Amino acid sequence: MDDQVLYNVFRQEIRERKIPISLGKTCPVKCTFCYEKDHSYRPTIDPPLTTPEQWKFILQEIQKYPTREGEAWLLGGNEYMEWTDIFLHPKAMDWLEEFLDTTDKQVIFFTVGYVKPERLHKLVEKYPGRINFELSVITLGEHRKKLMPNAPTVEQVLKIIEGPSVTSSNFYSFGPNTMSKDAMTISKINPHCILWMGCLTPLRYIDAETSTLMRYGRSYLPDETRRIYNAGLPNTQMIHTESYISTFLARQKILKTFDACELEKKDTVVVSASIYRLLSTLRKNRARYLYVPNQMLGGDSDCSTLLTFNDVAQRLNGETQVYLPKVIMEHPSKEDRDITGVTFDEFKERFPRTRFKVLHKVNSKMSNGKLYEKGYLKNIVEDYLGNPLAKKIAEAPLPN
Repeated sequence: MDDQVLYNVFRQEIRERKIPISLGKTCPVKCTFCYEKDHSYRPTIDPPLTTPEQWKFILQEIQKYPTREGEAWLLGGNEYMEWTDIFLHPKAMDWLEEFLDTTDKQVIFFTVGYVKPERLHKLVEKYPGRINFELSVITLGEHRKKLMPNAPTVEQVLKIIEGPSVTSSNFYSFGPNTMSKDAMTISKINPHCILWMGCLTPLRYIDAETSTLMRYGRSYLPDETRRIYNAGLPNTQMIHTESYISTFLARQKILKTFDACELEKKDTVVVSASIYRLLSTLRKNRARYLYVPNQMLGGDSDCSTLLTFNDVAQRLNGETQVYLPKVIMEHPSKEDRDITGVTFDEFKERFPRTRFKVLHKVNSKMSNGKLYEKGYLKNIVEDYLGNPLAKKIAEAPLPN
């Protein structure tokens, strides 16, 4: 690869507050549920294994940026490179320590457990408040080997959890006594880390067996959630990933925001599945809701943030004016692009006879804020499960 191209990508990643280390190959963990099995939805390059010389450049570039309060640099979460478990890089731990030692910046990273527990625990003690470690546990149960054929052992993962380094542990429902059992195991050895739970979402390129297991796990999510709620664990407990739940819990803010847009009955507004069901039930005939499926990702995906301009294009049918939520075009580059990199201007050029207006109030700041505010397990049990209104909205039909 041409050095100039590679270093320009480094600079772009760094502008987005990412630390662009690369393994230089496809991730060897081979998780069957991995959303990076197909990253054709975004432009990527195939960088080589990051060298010490390249790391020196990366670190020097990062050091030029001012430190902002509350801002964390994402280690290995690259926008223009394939996501991998970066701690499989032989120098990852050394470079993490150098980053912490030579800057005053915070860092956030994800791994399925390819770290040396003792060394990481010492780093947390040496640099308090600067490491946000989100451990991808996924499951400690019987499905682990099938889902994660090359992952660290359960014993390794538990050694990591029992120290001070883990900020949060994420794991999911795969049937009865899966998520709940993991919650109790993790809480017993670490009552302080956040329990981050939910279901994995089948996308179009996930194999049939794994997709079936994901959906099976979703069918038990209510039971598993109640089990954890009744256990009264001391940890902070969050359940995310299910759009229909997040949408319902944030319904008052969504409706308030929608009402503030002052749309007319004849106005066409783009919505994802869960938003369509909510608005068609509680704001019937207040606008023309153009339901747009997540065709790019396919499967069971239902998220406004992950809609693409091409998804929208496939649903247009001669409309003269269409309202688009701002959240569709909030690319990390800070330009008006969707997740595939297509710009708003490029999209509009395809439909010269259609006028597009942006609903600026429907943005990621609003959606992410409510996701974290409302995503507590307690809210799901007390406001969603068994709520007749939630059932009514869930049963609202989607248009063809």
